[in-house]
Amino acid sequence: MTTLDQLQPGDEATVLDLQGEPETCERLMEMGLVPSTPLRVLKFAPLGDPMEIVMRGYHLTLRKHEAAGVQVEVLSA
Repeated sequence: MTTLDQLQPGDEATVLDLQGEPETCERLMEMGLVPSTPLRVLKFAPLGDPMEIVMRGYHLTLRKHEAAGVQVEVLSA
């Protein structure tokens, strides 16, 4: 188990839990980032923040501090 901000481009994972400020967690869940959601890390901005993921058929850009509160399980290749 790790957090979303620790993954690298191309990594695939499944969301386990969201932690952090309640407002941030609620906003992420409203965007579809809920437990059991599979996702893939696409890329990071040139300076490393933000990061882009794809899940549920759409692209989502998150700041690293937001991604740090998303507990994920990395899927084996």
